[in-house]
Amino acid sequence: MTGDSSCRPRPLFVIGLWRSGTSLLYSLLNQHPQIALLYEGDLFLLRALFSRKGGKADWLARWEFWNSALSRHQIQTDRIPSAVPDLPTAAMAVWKEYAGDATVIGEKSPNYCDHLQDVARQFPNARFVVIWRDLADICRSMIRARAGSSFFSKPGLCHRAVIGFGKLKLECDALLDQGVPVHQIQYEEMIQDPTRVMMGICEFLELPFDPRMASLRDSDRSAIYLGSHHELTKGEQIITYRERDEVLPAHLQRKIQRYVNYWQAQSGGTWPRYPKTPASTPVFPNAAQRLADKMLYRGLRAVDSFTEFVYCYAPYLLLQKHRSIKNRRFEGSPVTKVDSPQQGVEILNSLER
Repeated sequence: MTGDSSCRPRPLFVIGLWRSGTSLLYSLLNQHPQIALLYEGDLFLLRALFSRKGGKADWLARWEFWNSALSRHQIQTDRIPSAVPDLPTAAMAVWKEYAGDATVIGEKSPNYCDHLQDVARQFPNARFVVIWRDLADICRSMIRARAGSSFFSKPGLCHRAVIGFGKLKLECDALLDQGVPVHQIQYEEMIQDPTRVMMGICEFLELPFDPRMASLRDSDRSAIYLGSHHELTKGEQIITYRERDEVLPAHLQRKIQRYVNYWQAQSGGTWPRYPKTPASTPVFPNAAQRLADKMLYRGLRAVDSFTEFVYCYAPYLLLQKHRSIKNRRFEGSPVTKVDSPQQGVEILNSLER
């Protein structure tokens, strides 16, 4: 347990897998006047910045360099102390500055999907809203999102999703066993009946329901990364269904179905809740396949962690060189019109992330 948590407000973390509806949920939650969440601030991923007492003095600059979180949310850094004792103090300072008079602060991030217990240890008063979606639809959405963000073209991302889905369930169950407040929702039910689902979240947060939470109209989505993969979230309507061509490779469909069969057998048919139709002849991944998939998942996530570590400790000149190399890929591009330096930073970061 880090720091004195007794006098701190209770932060809220909204967590799900990538492309599971976390951006839509974030947009609806922030419609409430008492809720002000950051969009993928992800400071927890840079927790190595605070491994020593007092942390690194340039934590704000490195965080901004990592994903433009401060500029995306228009947070005035001159009001944030550069010297902080630990990660929770740093995060709370930024959340409070962004939230203003709102009483529910925190952030949404799919990047915490396998870190729920670690987050809860850093923020012992935290509450969690976890969103689930049909795993096959998550992977379909990931594949389609490749056109709008190079993040979704990363090798092994769908593998991260399949194994991460089960990992998120284990993490969620562990929090419930520890008595941590967790509220779980389904993406499919949120888009079909947003009023009912958002009322349930308000009850969990002990807030009165605000009807604006059931609509995207006039919602502030300025902190969301640019890219066509956020087209629906940045619209004015909640789209419940669009007929699309199948994009899942047959081998990935089989892999997802095997794991869904396995999890449903383990849970007595209670999880995952979607898809509703069980396989007629269930086939499960064998022990060797599960072990191999788990080891590959750990390797992929270790690569992710190493990248975060580099952003915490690498010399600035090296980081700038890395960014400049990535920049060259987009110089002279006729597709994207950049109207300001900040938009350029946002485009670059959206593509990197």
